[in-house]
Amino acid sequence: MDPQTPDQARQSGERRTRRLQKLRLNGPDPEPEFDRIAGIAASLTQAPLAMVNFINADQQMFRGMYVPPSSPDGDGDGDGRPISFDLSDLPAEIPREAPINYGFCPHVVAQGSQLALDDVFAYPRFKGNPLVNEMGVRAYLGTPLRDHTGMILGTLCVADMKPRQWGTARKESMQQLAETLLSEFRLRDSLLAQQQEMFAIFDRAPFPIMLTEGPEHLLRYANAKQGTAFGRVRQLSPGRQVLSALDAVGVFNAMDHAYRTGQTMTLPEAQVTSFDSLMPQVFTFTCTPVRLSPSAPISGVLTVAMNITDQPSSDTEPRQFAQDFKHQLENLSPGNTGWPQPGQGDESSVFLR
Repeated sequence: MDPQTPDQARQSGERRTRRLQKLRLNGPDPEPEFDRIAGIAASLTQAPLAMVNFINADQQMFRGMYVPPSSPDGDGDGDGRPISFDLSDLPAEIPREAPINYGFCPHVVAQGSQLALDDVFAYPRFKGNPLVNEMGVRAYLGTPLRDHTGMILGTLCVADMKPRQWGTARKESMQQLAETLLSEFRLRDSLLAQQQEMFAIFDRAPFPIMLTEGPEHLLRYANAKQGTAFGRVRQLSPGRQVLSALDAVGVFNAMDHAYRTGQTMTLPEAQVTSFDSLMPQVFTFTCTPVRLSPSAPISGVLTVAMNITDQPSSDTEPRQFAQDFKHQLENLSPGNTGWPQPGQGDESSVFLR
C-alpha cells in the first residue's frame, strides 16, 4: 500500500505542481541535460528505455528520455561491444507526457523510495498497468528524484521489455545518478534569486507592470502599482481568469497577439474601473514579448499600463521601460532556466502586491 491517503496525495500533488512551476519544469518540453542523464541511466543499467520524469498533480512529463536505435550498430556496452534490444513492442514515437495513472513512476513518488520490479507479472498490483499492456514493459527500476529542499519532483527510471534482475549495484548507481541533478535544481533556484534582486529595481515604478508566462499567461511578477490598480491575486494564477476586468477590455487579447507573433502590441485606450479610483480610468497597455535569453523562444509577455485619463496618449515611456526591462531579463545570466519569483519560500503568499 502507498503510505499516503487520497487527501495527502492530493495535497502533495498540488505542492509538487507549484514547485515544478517555480522551477519551470511543469511541462513536457525536452531538455538536453535531462536527455543526457537518461542516456547515462540506460548505459549504467543496459536498459532499452530510460526517462527523467517530472510528475505534477495531473500528469507525467518526460523532459529527459533515452531510446536506443533499433540497429545493433547504434550502441555499445562499456567494453565497446554492441547491445541489441528488441524494441518491437515500443511505439514508433514515444510521447513526452502521460496520464497520472500510467506506469509505475507515480508509485515511486507516492511511497518515496526506490521501486525495483524484476518481473512485473510477479506483482498482481502492477501487471495490469497500461505500461505493460501498451508498451510490453516487463521490468522496471525507478528512483525518486529529489531537489535540494528534499521535495520529490518525479523519478529517474529505466525499463526493459523482458524480466531481469536489477541487482544491488545498479540500484545504487541509479540512486547516485539521481543525486547529480541536485546541482541543477539548486542552480535554478539561484537564478530565481538573482532575478528577484533585479526586479526590486523596478518594483516602485509609477505605473502597473506584470510579467506572465506561456499562452495561459500565468502571473509571474507584478509591481505594487499593478496590485493597487487591478487587484491582488495569487502567485501563478492564470491571468485571464483572475484579472477578468482586464480581459473584458481586450488586454489579454493583445497579450495573445504579442505572445503568438513576437511583436509588441499596444492597446491604445481601454477604460477600466481600477481599485484605486472611484471613477473609470483610461489606460494604454503595452504588451511586449520576452525571452529568458536572447536566443530562446518567446516565454511570456511583459505588460505595462499607463493611466492616460488626464493626459494625452503616448506609449513612448512604457515602450522604453518594457525594452529596458526585457533586455535586463534576457541578459541576466547565460543559460537562464527559470522565471523570477515574487517572494522567498512562502507558497501561499499573495503574488500581485
